[in-house]
Amino acid sequence: MTASPADTTGEPPVLPVEAEDFLTWLLVERGRARSTVEAYRRDLVAYWTYLGSIGCASVRDVSTAQVSDYVAHLRDAGLAPSTVARRIVAARSLHRFCAVEGLSDVDPTTEVDQPRVPAGLPKALDEAIVVALVESPGGDDPVDLRDRALLEVLYGTGARISEAVGLSVSDVDLTTGTLRLFGKGSRERVVPLGSQALDALGRWLSPGGRALMEPQMWARRGDAEAVFINRRGGRLSRQGAWGIVRSRAEQCGITEHLSPHVLRHSCATHMLDHGADVRAVQELLGHASTAPPRCIPRCQPLTCAPPTTGHTLAPGGRCSFRWLAMHPGGRRFEPVG
Repeated sequence: MTASPADTTGEPPVLPVEAEDFLTWLLVERGRARSTVEAYRRDLVAYWTYLGSIGCASVRDVSTAQVSDYVAHLRDAGLAPSTVARRIVAARSLHRFCAVEGLSDVDPTTEVDQPRVPAGLPKALDEAIVVALVESPGGDDPVDLRDRALLEVLYGTGARISEAVGLSVSDVDLTTGTLRLFGKGSRERVVPLGSQALDALGRWLSPGGRALMEPQMWARRGDAEAVFINRRGGRLSRQGAWGIVRSRAEQCGITEHLSPHVLRHSCATHMLDHGADVRAVQELLGHASTAPPRCIPRCQPLTCAPPTTGHTLAPGGRCSFRWLAMHPGGRRFEPVG
């Protein structure tokens, strides 16, 4: 029986030593973030499950035809083109690593075309809809306080969901109104908090918020340091945070198609709409490249003049971003101090 690419029955297969070496290389030699390495691991587990289902037990034995069949298998399973492409990238990277390191004789993926992903613009929500979503947790119970703080941080700073759930208490400075975020490749940046996000975080981190959700004994040290925790007292996962965004959207009747980065996209779009400089928005979002990222709509002019207040990048990468007051609802985006 052919295993599905997302087979979750039984114990997951043990990856071959070549795959474990590859994942270690990604983490140690390439400096990839742990979340990135774990994503590669999940995709390689799916790949190895498929290979096992067709009787292939060694990386050295994989043929070009089998890789092509895997691509067809993923497509037949109805997976999104982006998912198919990502899984093939993982398989291709593994085989290239094995060939370069002498762990296999050939790279069976060289003759396999990379699946194309249709280009598309990320959709930003209207400003009024975003405000309704962010303000939907209006209660004073710990869950509402957590959800409001999470939504305010995602929209107010443009943080990725993985960056938000990775926050530790030591990364939050309520006195200066700043957050320290760790992005892709563990790159660090300091971003300002608007008054609404600062207030929401302060309420969540107060004795009436996070403290009431803390367990009697922490399961892991990392959980004790997490800003956002779940009902069981563990660090909120990326999937858990996305579930909060989705459930709160349903709660306030938002029917638009949502993606995990919907608030990040909306933050960038709304700031550009109100005159923020493209490069400055890129700095806020944590993009190292000078090319405009996909979350910045192509319809925006790249020569958009910065506001007269300007923005500064202080030594050590500390961004003051005084121009954030130009975002709609300056009360939410104007840095304190």
